[in-house]
Amino acid sequence: MSTRSSCIACGILLLQTACFSAPNHATPPKWVDLFDGRTLAGWQSIPRGSQDDWSVRDGAIVGRGSGNRLSYLVWKEKDLADFELTLRYRIHGQGNSGIEIRAMPDPSGKRPFVGYHADLGHVGIGPHILGAWDFHFAQRHEPACLRGTRLTLQPDGSLHRETIQPPLPLSAVHRDHWNRVRILARGNQFEFFINGKLASAFCDQVTARHFQKGRIGLQIHDAGTRVEFKDIRLLKIKALSKKGIKN
Repeated sequence: MSTRSSCIACGILLLQTACFSAPNHATPPKWVDLFDGRTLAGWQSIPRGSQDDWSVRDGAIVGRGSGNRLSYLVWKEKDLADFELTLRYRIHGQGNSGIEIRAMPDPSGKRPFVGYHADLGHVGIGPHILGAWDFHFAQRHEPACLRGTRLTLQPDGSLHRETIQPPLPLSAVHRDHWNRVRILARGNQFEFFINGKLASAFCDQVTARHFQKGRIGLQIHDAGTRVEFKDIRLLKIKALSKKGIKN
């Protein structure tokens, strides 16, 4: 090969390298701590007058139900869409609590928020609460997604249920001790794990009306409930492609 031909070949190789080996400057997603362990910075109590229901003690957010009303502590970001959320919770004695996701103000005024709700409660409260998904809708039927169920809300309004195998055993949930929660929200698909085991899941195929983004909120359902939360971390993730969403 002549010197000139060799130079041309090298130039082509360098051009190809520049085109196909360009460095990726995209910043990978990172886990973010939503609770600093000392204050309620970034959180807001709702409804008005419920601020005394929430405090920080011994490195945990403490919620104490002071009245027969829904009391929320919501994170400041209002447009969270696809994410993975992890935390630890502990319920003292008997109680009803949960985690609201993709929450937005309820236009009907029935409750503070509409959205999807991962239910928590004491061991023995029943499969309709502990480990279940609850649906807080203003203008739609609110079906049950019990612990141990994989539910599909189909476009025509019908429901398809499957039993999760193996189901989350109550023996895997610690009574009066810390439990780990993981919530995965991607597109219209949602999974709820307790202590590493899938408790319930659903897919909302009512695409014209399913909640695409909103807030995250901790909840107290009843007076007398005492619940604690800590190690609250959020990882924002990319939305599923069209191929990955069942519409």
